[in-house]
Amino acid sequence: MIGGAATAADCGGPNEACQLESGRSYHVLAPDGWDGVSKLPVLMHFHGWGRTGADPVRNDRIAGATRTRGVLLVSPNGLRKSWNFWAERSDDIGFASEVLADVAKRYPLDRSRIYLSGYSYGSAMAWRYSCQNGAGVAALLGIAGTLDQQETCPEAPGEVRHVHGLKDTVMDFPYGSDGDTDYPVHLWRQRLGCGEASDDYRWTAEGGLSFDRTVWTDCSAGSVRLDLHEGGHLIPRGWLARQLDELLGQPSR
Repeated sequence: MIGGAATAADCGGPNEACQLESGRSYHVLAPDGWDGVSKLPVLMHFHGWGRTGADPVRNDRIAGATRTRGVLLVSPNGLRKSWNFWAERSDDIGFASEVLADVAKRYPLDRSRIYLSGYSYGSAMAWRYSCQNGAGVAALLGIAGTLDQQETCPEAPGEVRHVHGLKDTVMDFPYGSDGDTDYPVHLWRQRLGCGEASDDYRWTAEGGLSFDRTVWTDCSAGSVRLDLHEGGHLIPRGWLARQLDELLGQPSR
């Protein structure tokens, strides 16, 4: 962690990627009104298949949430516009760690608030990173993409929040046996030692999409939240914003 004033970034936004010694790159977007000194929570978001790291920093459902909540958005560029989340020893895990290390040279980071997110293939990549290297991740915010629920994860994030559409046919909704709709977070409920669900309720986001939320807090470590909606493969408007509000302990907007 660095202290004092941040090093002036020579890159940022959708048009100027930050270059790493490895030859790979990422995009970064500071929040509105940042004073250049205060430590910043971080959301590292992995883009979907066929996209680049420039896309999330242009996306109002992602960057619009971070910019107005004092959160630094970090968006890595996947090789050939994709991610290798299939393998435990994926090179993309080391790349993501390299990105965070480079970001810390440019900005003062709040290491207690490192959040990981992603959409579709990017969500599966965020799951993979959290599975293999999640000890320093405060929360995983997955959107419409998971790993196989029978994976064995050596590490885990402090908290898991996942959203998935019941009609998703791109990253198919992972129903459990007998149509179990809690199965998309089975892996994390097992890994975090969660018992029975402690709460369930419905909430409605900006734009009118409603979610059925199930919460597991009776866990030996951390907690798990699952939001389900009746739509397909999408980034729900307002979902990421609400998660950040809750994680940061501020009123939901």
